[in-house]
Amino acid sequence: MLLEGKIVLVTGVLTPSSIAFTCARLAQEQGATVVLTSFGRALSVTQRAARRLPTPPEVLELDVTDPEHLAALPEHLAERYGRVDGVVHAVGFAPAVCLGQEDGLFAAEWADVATAIQVSAFSLPALAKALKPLMRPRSAIVGLDFDASVAWPAYDWMGVAKAALESAARYLARDLGASDIRVNLVAAGPLKTVAARSIPGFSQIQEVWAERAPLGWDVEDPEPAARAVVALLSDWFPATTGEIVHVDGGVHAIGAAIRPPAPEPEPEPEPA
Repeated sequence: MLLEGKIVLVTGVLTPSSIAFTCARLAQEQGATVVLTSFGRALSVTQRAARRLPTPPEVLELDVTDPEHLAALPEHLAERYGRVDGVVHAVGFAPAVCLGQEDGLFAAEWADVATAIQVSAFSLPALAKALKPLMRPRSAIVGLDFDASVAWPAYDWMGVAKAALESAARYLARDLGASDIRVNLVAAGPLKTVAARSIPGFSQIQEVWAERAPLGWDVEDPEPAARAVVALLSDWFPATTGEIVHVDGGVHAIGAAIRPPAPEPEPEPEPA
């Protein structure tokens, strides 16, 4: 019961295949009261997914780009729950022109890039600012990341947005440390979520893991990443902040493919 008695807000649940859905399920199993957020046309989809959790949670409407939504969120949470102990930031979006185009970074205009960065990176400090008055000492914010230290096939401007997210998390860790609020990221390997299916060339990224993960990697299983999120939300990492925890089967540490050697061909039988 790592999260017993804690109030945890989880963004980004769309379907049961979402990493955030597994985060919410494990948080409940570890004793937390979970609140979900969604907005617009996705709201009803999130509400259906919420009914598949062990305890169907409340689903609040939150567009992280809408200042009015951000202002209303802490008011509702304060009235209903009194505080927030943990936040899971699992929000990311880029217009299609920002991903997997033949011209790479040159395909998108600033308006498209601005959307990707606002939703995928700026939303982290925006959400932290909104919820900080409700967060007590030893609270935690954990964001979902995809390793932005290198360039990936097709990831393009979303990779740039993830790099901004990583930097924002470090600065938030600096700014919230005095309030004893931790900020960390979990960099998961590729998983077959709704978001991943929208990335042209996702299979190329997936192939890297098939070749390089020393522990292996299951693109269908979000639980390893979700377990890391829950651990970082708990009190078991009281002095860890500004960190990126890689849950990727070890790919981030391996510089070249580690394909097993091809089996030796069986010798031709000698003629009688």
